[in-house]
Amino acid sequence: MSKAEANASAAPSAQYRAFLRRDKRNQTLCVAVQVALLFLLLAIWEILPRMQLVNPMLTSYPSALWPTFLDLVQNGKLAHHMWSTLSATIIGFSLSMLLGTLVAAALWWSDYVYTVLDPFLVVANAMPKIAFVPIFYIWLGSDYSIYGMAVAIAIFITIMSAHTGFRGIDPNKIKLARTFGANRLQVLIKVVLPGSVPTLISVLKMNVGLALVGVIVGEFQSANSGLGFLIINGSQIFKMNVVMTSIAVLALLSGLMYLAIYRIEVAVMRRYA
Repeated sequence: MSKAEANASAAPSAQYRAFLRRDKRNQTLCVAVQVALLFLLLAIWEILPRMQLVNPMLTSYPSALWPTFLDLVQNGKLAHHMWSTLSATIIGFSLSMLLGTLVAAALWWSDYVYTVLDPFLVVANAMPKIAFVPIFYIWLGSDYSIYGMAVAIAIFITIMSAHTGFRGIDPNKIKLARTFGANRLQVLIKVVLPGSVPTLISVLKMNVGLALVGVIVGEFQSANSGLGFLIINGSQIFKMNVVMTSIAVLALLSGLMYLAIYRIEVAVMRRYA
């Protein structure tokens, strides 16, 4: 085969190029619709209070958030409260992933342990975790109760999802590893954990939001800093500009953390693809 023929055969077909163009158009259209929906929601939020259809004292305006945001930035409060919430979320998220994965591995290791603990895990996962706030406050104090709430909300879904992923590994792969002399620990490290990477990535996506919810709930109860503290304090003195700005910053923080997990997913899945 000549070089020209090889290049011609390697070039993408017209149908494939048309597919790529359609896919790019669809992605662009999706982003445009998302941006349009965001601006529509902001416009409705701005117009309804100004027309007195809703009480502006209770909702504030989007146009009032930017000055409040700048004021919080200039006096240094926003950076302090953001870092307080972010650091607590990272700690709670890391602890729930580590402990949850270890417990899931123990349940995979022993069917007897799984049989004994399964109903307790189901009940614990179904319980409203907000009921633990005063208990954690008494047990752990005002500082550490926030981490306790983050772990309590995220750890059970970690255990159950990771264990489901571990048990979903192809038994033929495990049988092959045992045929080559692998013991149970080697099977876990060499077969089960690498094969469960997609499941663990999905758990990461869920946990980053759940840990943040736990931190905010804990800050509502006991903290003197953090975005949750700003929200509850602003609502108590009817400073809705501060409340809405804190919620907007919280949404931005959630998006950035999810984007970080997405980047990790892309890098890891490229390796395991």
